[in-house]
Amino acid sequence: MSLRLLPNVLTIFRMIVVGPIVYLLLTSQYKAAFIIAMAAGLSDLLDGFLARRFGWMTHWGGVLDPLADKFLLVSTTLTLAWLGHLPWWLVLLIVARDLMIVFYGYYYHFRIARLATATPTEFSKWNTLCQIVLVVSVMLGLAWPQTSGPWTTWLVYLTAVMTVASWIHYAVIWSRKSRAEKARRGTG
Repeated sequence: MSLRLLPNVLTIFRMIVVGPIVYLLLTSQYKAAFIIAMAAGLSDLLDGFLARRFGWMTHWGGVLDPLADKFLLVSTTLTLAWLGHLPWWLVLLIVARDLMIVFYGYYYHFRIARLATATPTEFSKWNTLCQIVLVVSVMLGLAWPQTSGPWTTWLVYLTAVMTVASWIHYAVIWSRKSRAEKARRGTG
């Protein structure tokens, strides 16, 4: 195997461990689930570093990496809600936002103009960070109950606010982008 493929291998590792993490959460093996989830998170940092540092970026890596991250985050969020550790309204809000982004991107690509790449905004990255911190906080509290605290409740509400704000942010971006492209073509 070429070292150039190492970031992709790490990304595939992240996708593979989703099943075991969900299983471990469902069977109340919280410490093992937390440790594997942290390993997945570290693999994400490492694959990004390697791809940028050595120029080992591939088309498939660019597609698979965000999918692996979303798959891991959504799966753990859904599982934690199923177990009663996260409110369903928050999970539905997160999933609805993600579906809206995919819908607008799809609509724009096939109805307005071809999209070359889809990159998250800085605001979206902060929103994802809030979701990650929330999931890590809940999983840490399950694995080691003595680490639990009232901040998890605050993280739920912060994540909700960031999710709604990010949703609005993307709606504005896609609307402006669509209007600009239609005006450029004279079809607006």
